[in-house]
Amino acid sequence: MIGFIGQIALPGITFTGNAGPEQVTSALEIVGLLTVLTLAPSIVVMLTCFTRVLIVLSFLRQAIGVPQMPPNQIITGLALFLTVFIMAPVGQEVHRVALAPYLDRKITPAQAVERGWSPVRAFLLRHTRDRDLGLMVELSRQSRPARPQDVAAHALIPAFVISELRTAFQLAFVLFVPFLVIDMVVASILMSMGMLMLPPVMISLPLKILLFVLADGWHLVIRSLVSSYQA
Repeated sequence: MIGFIGQIALPGITFTGNAGPEQVTSALEIVGLLTVLTLAPSIVVMLTCFTRVLIVLSFLRQAIGVPQMPPNQIITGLALFLTVFIMAPVGQEVHRVALAPYLDRKITPAQAVERGWSPVRAFLLRHTRDRDLGLMVELSRQSRPARPQDVAAHALIPAFVISELRTAFQLAFVLFVPFLVIDMVVASILMSMGMLMLPPVMISLPLKILLFVLADGWHLVIRSLVSSYQA
């Protein structure tokens, strides 16, 4: 129930008529923190490199021919920690220009949000194709901004996700090619030998795993993923 005289009641938080500014500010900070924690999964997926990393690692399992190994928990955990590693410079910049001054009460919450968004926006723009960015600006039916930095967040974020999906599928195609060649060679050899009843996957799967291990595949894939964001 919301009272209009002397008191405003919210779930778990009550503002009274004689509440001081500090009490109200602290309560609003708690509400804001809970909101951020609720949206944290979407923030991780949409505003970081998590999408590209997870898609590439998932396609890698399919290319090798073992869609259940490594398990989903391992793939997701690896993608999450790689995301933390790749996004560490952006997080440090956000902490330096926004979070630390805000915790020291040197800037207001609005200023903290604006300063914190700047490094994130720079990261998104750096890894977003101009074509995808122009598409979202066109679909938003708003005036074309003078600079990429002036693009609204609601247009920049989906453009970044589209670019990430395109890049992830390009990397996945490159991963599929060598394993596809092995499958074709094994199938051709078995057919030429007249062994039509022997499934080619029984021969090609161990060969693909052996090739991946000898080439130090995990090292190469992770190196390529991280380097794609550091270029």
